[in-house]
Amino acid sequence: MTSKLLASLVAIATLSIGAAIAAPVNYTLPEETAAFKPGPNLDVVQNNCSGCHSADYIKTQPQGEKFKKDFWQAEVTRMIKVYGAPIDQADVGKIVEYLSATY
Repeated sequence: MTSKLLASLVAIATLSIGAAIAAPVNYTLPEETAAFKPGPNLDVVQNNCSGCHSADYIKTQPQGEKFKKDFWQAEVTRMIKVYGAPIDQADVGKIVEYLSATY
């Protein structure tokens, strides 16, 4: 039991040292080619979505009448439940409204 504990502590220490001396990674993001379209609740979308998504990414989502409100409701819900997006419940309807009216 003691040898397993000691081996675990050595492994943790080794990984910690490796992480401490690892060089930071720097990269440059490409220029955006799209912008969020003007519309009601644009500020709510920018405040909640643009931390993780560019307007380019949102523009690549399926478009058309069949992908309106239900699609965007499911996407916003998935962002919250699956990816842990910190979106207030009061903002969900505003985001869905903007995206379904604009894209």
